[in-house]
Amino acid sequence: MKQVSPSKVQLSSVAVWDPFVRFGHWALVAAFAIAYLSAEEESGPPDALHVWGGYAVGAIVILRVVWGFVGSKHARFSDFICGPITAVRYLVDLVSGGARRYLGHSPAGGAMVIALLACLAATVVTGVMAYGEQGKGPLAGEPPAIASQAYANPAFAEENEGTAGVAERQGSESKGSFVGELHGVLANITLALVILHILGVGIASYAHRENLVSAMVSGTKRKA
Repeated sequence: MKQVSPSKVQLSSVAVWDPFVRFGHWALVAAFAIAYLSAEEESGPPDALHVWGGYAVGAIVILRVVWGFVGSKHARFSDFICGPITAVRYLVDLVSGGARRYLGHSPAGGAMVIALLACLAATVVTGVMAYGEQGKGPLAGEPPAIASQAYANPAFAEENEGTAGVAERQGSESKGSFVGELHGVLANITLALVILHILGVGIASYAHRENLVSAMVSGTKRKA
């Protein structure tokens, strides 16, 4: 059997994903998994692990967006953002087995990157909003003075709340419930996108005869 020397293997591959893209990708996977799995189903304050997992997701998303403008060639949005028609055409070609191979993100892969970043950002924002409505986190506000007195003296609350106070409290509870539910819906949409992303990576790996997961670990792919 003919053996291929290491030098020839190195010449047949090229660096594609820089360390920030690779480490950021797997760190985002871990942070989202931690935040999602530690979410509380019932009402009440979220687990600290969930909160800090969400903060980590938000920080990584912000850094990835910045890196999309100032990072290496294949990390930049300008390298892989395209129109929806191009992305759909690539998917059709991929299923039929005639899709063009891209060294960086494919049109469909680029669209998935944007969709995931957008959903992750929206999930984090609604999570911080819901956390703030519980009086915690960076969006937590100080309760009004009358509310503090009401907590200290229930009789005072009953005497001074009135119809307007009841309506305001009910509206606040409804708003908080809506933001919390929206946060959960966005998290589930993000999970669905993650599953589609994994399926897409598997199909593209088979169609192009290369291990895309391994490429995101090593940072290298075979030359075009």
